[in-house]
Amino acid sequence: MADAGTIRKPAVGTLTRADLADIVHREIGLSRADSADIVEGILSHMCGALADGENVKISGFGSFILRDKGERIGRNPKTGVEVPIAPRRVLTFRASQIMRERIARGG
Repeated sequence: MADAGTIRKPAVGTLTRADLADIVHREIGLSRADSADIVEGILSHMCGALADGENVKISGFGSFILRDKGERIGRNPKTGVEVPIAPRRVLTFRASQIMRERIARGG
């Protein structure tokens, strides 16, 4: 059995909700349905917090940060016509130092 912190890489190269639920199922031993419910619940809470304007910080992983961008003038690169870009809220992710170091060393 893998260490609790070890995640097997998915075959395709993208970690999905189903992969996360499967990992919870294998590591904790809950049913597949309960594991999927836990993953969905966590993601739902994160989305709800972000929708309410809260940032989400997961220690050792990173932070999902909301930023308000003001109105500005953009330019169509093909025609050169200036177009106003409306103010909007954007979501950014900033990896923690631990995550950046782990990615840099490849595992």
